Amino acid sequence: MKLKKPLTYISLFSSAGVGCYGFKLEGFRCVATVEILEKRLDIQRYNSKCEYESGYISDDIITKNAKNKIYSELLKWNISEKAEELDVLIATPPCQGMSVANHKKGDELNRNSLVIESILLTKEIKPKFFVFENVRAFLNTICTDIDGSDKSIKEAIELNLAGQYHIHYQVINFKDFGNPSSRTRTLVIGTRKDLKEVTPFDIFPNLSKERKLKEIIGKLPSLKIMGEISEEDIYHNFKKYSPAMRNWICNIGEGESAFDNADPDRVPHKIVDGSVVYNVNKNGDKYKRQLWNKVAPCIHTRNDILSSQNTVHPVDDRVFSIREVMLMMSVPESFKWTQKSLDELNKLSVEDKIKFLKKEEMNIRHCLGEAVPTIIFQQIAKKAKNYLLNENFNEQSIKRIIEENELEVVENLNSFIETNSLKFPYSILSKIAELSNTARTENSAYYTSQDICYSVIKDLPEAKEFKTLRILEPSIGVGNFLPLLIEKYKTVNKVAIDVVDIDVNSINTLKLLLKKLEVPKNVSINIINFDFLLFNFEKKYDIVVGNPPYKKITKDKSLLSSYKKGIYNTDTNNIFSFFIEKSLKLGSVVALIVPKSLINSPEFNKTRDLLESLKVRKITDYGEKGFKGVKIETISFVVHAQKKSINNVIEIESYITKEISIKDQDYIFSKDFPYWLIYRNEMFDTISNKMKFNIFNAYRDRQITKKITADNGNIRVLKSRNIASNKTINIENYDSYTDNIDNLDVKKFMNNETAVLVPNLTYNPRACFLPKNAIVDGSVAILTLRNGSRPVNEKDLEYFGTEEFSRFYAVARNYGTRSLNIDNNSVFFFGLLKDM
Repeated sequence: MKLKKPLTYISLFSSAGVGCYGFKLEGFRCVATVEILEKRLDIQRYNSKCEYESGYISDDIITKNAKNKIYSELLKWNISEKAEELDVLIATPPCQGMSVANHKKGDELNRNSLVIESILLTKEIKPKFFVFENVRAFLNTICTDIDGSDKSIKEAIELNLAGQYHIHYQVINFKDFGNPSSRTRTLVIGTRKDLKEVTPFDIFPNLSKERKLKEIIGKLPSLKIMGEISEEDIYHNFKKYSPAMRNWICNIGEGESAFDNADPDRVPHKIVDGSVVYNVNKNGDKYKRQLWNKVAPCIHTRNDILSSQNTVHPVDDRVFSIREVMLMMSVPESFKWTQKSLDELNKLSVEDKIKFLKKEEMNIRHCLGEAVPTIIFQQIAKKAKNYLLNENFNEQSIKRIIEENELEVVENLNSFIETNSLKFPYSILSKIAELSNTARTENSAYYTSQDICYSVIKDLPEAKEFKTLRILEPSIGVGNFLPLLIEKYKTVNKVAIDVVDIDVNSINTLKLLLKKLEVPKNVSINIINFDFLLFNFEKKYDIVVGNPPYKKITKDKSLLSSYKKGIYNTDTNNIFSFFIEKSLKLGSVVALIVPKSLINSPEFNKTRDLLESLKVRKITDYGEKGFKGVKIETISFVVHAQKKSINNVIEIESYITKEISIKDQDYIFSKDFPYWLIYRNEMFDTISNKMKFNIFNAYRDRQITKKITADNGNIRVLKSRNIASNKTINIENYDSYTDNIDNLDVKKFMNNETAVLVPNLTYNPRACFLPKNAIVDGSVAILTLRNGSRPVNEKDLEYFGTEEFSRFYAVARNYGTRSLNIDNNSVFFFGLLKDM
């Protein structure tokens, strides 16, 4: 497919570009590569990594000069190549101070500041994807963050980037993901939140069967003579070492170490002042011959010496050759270490070959020892490319497919899925199915995109915590959570997933979609076609996760009565609240996506009470970004239903502010306020300390409609836009009047001079007194004083219109947009200043 715009990436701490070469192989073009050592940057030049010479940046990333060069290249590509956004940023900062192989101590915090520079550049450049790779201990290592405080690297990444990215952290052994040698590393992958239907799982390398060493290098010719260079490949060489050391390894077999020799003369040693001093086998893997029938060992920077870790060939008395190390690191033959081609190098005289290797071998070996295996980054690049090429497969194109194929008809939909199971990925087919479901509105179920599903699943307990796992999805629909659940828990020995849905059409479609999904043998899926709220579950679950329907039962009183049996919060008729309560009874960990009104609405006061008593792990505020095309604000929460809230902290993730924060549960659930304040902060506290709250009662009309109002009349009907600070305003073609209010409940406030008017559903608060001969419709709340309050004056109302109160009120309303009704909970925050 011809690209309209180039696929682009930037690589930080790129060394020789061994890992990044995988991006080049997949057609990505390098905007800038940063490596402080010029000799390593030259290797990248030999491989034509950058199209512009200025893209090769030999500088210290900490300096302003280096950053300016990066931004200059981004601007150049924006202008010349129409590359407005960077696709991928890669960072592999040096790992000294973190590596278990490095026993020396240094200025670790200073060294780890390079990680912070990577985070900072990612935050500023905002690539679509980012990839960090480092050693096993990476995430728990302490660094000095942007704010100057010391914290773990994982915490620094989370606090700085998780507001804008879905992030997956995983320690893996690359041998299980396509690399021919063992290499345990940390991968951190981020996908920007505005990218729909893609998660870090989607660009993560694939699990694959490990390969044995003989399979990788067994076909290369044996090298028996010290200093020997293969005529066919200059990089297949017998690196020289002290001849006396050969006696130490010549008699050991596969898997044995020179330290296992029975003869003391054959045990590694040195002579000090005429005495034999035996070497120390610190890591237990020095002078150790490797096994043909095992996975190749981890490649370290000192792969050139016998005394390093696992460097001795299974048969030959030597360390692995450069070519063997390249093969073990999945570096293709096309990768160049010099300007000369391999053919040119192989045609050199033996003397010139020796000179070449003497000059270049150590640099090559060091670069290989610190590299990311090419195959790992190549897999990530390929998956990112597949997404970027299909990025235009959006909701409009899906709706077009639905219309053209009449997929609203269930039979047509199921036939389409069977016919196109190989053409589209599961996520697209499930989206087509969900958007085709004509029962969607009736059942109040909305399509949950893969990225939103991931935002919930990433915070569930890790797979390593379970040997067996039971999961319940109480409202499965067409199974949008399933691929991610399977991916997250594929390493658990046994996973049983029960899925429930009331809609038989959704269940039948799900069965077809499951044929498309690769379900591992350790995962079983049990489908229950029943009403979750009425089904009698005989077992408990480790995890309950899903997106329950949001629907009020108003007409079917019998059904509502059945739903409310055994329910604590009977003040609501919205079934999502019932789903929460039943899920808490069934699961150890419960994670649900629900309307944001749960946070503040009076009808969910009791539901909040239930949750407050438990250990809430996470709250994510999607605002209106949870469901495209649906005007509803949503949140998700993860709660440990079997644990009590004792000194608990909650992570707050906001799609509105694009920030992550950590707050005490008691702080944001404080009973000093009528509901949860997930954005509560120091500014809010400072202002609230100046005010006395719970001053007013709130009233809103439910009767006045356009049918009983006119453009003129005897009584003014004020609406929200008529309310200004301490006054009402006239608006042409907007103002309303009526003549008869006898049957209106709001008439009881007529000419109440102490009544205060506040617009409903606004993030721009303001207030005035109710004028004479006027009433209000439902877009304006009427506030009346509670007993015991001092009289309200115009200065009090003036404060409600200030910028200070507006900032305070935004936090008080949890940055809501559609959940801004003024009710007897939210009216609490229209307080009076204490010093007036």
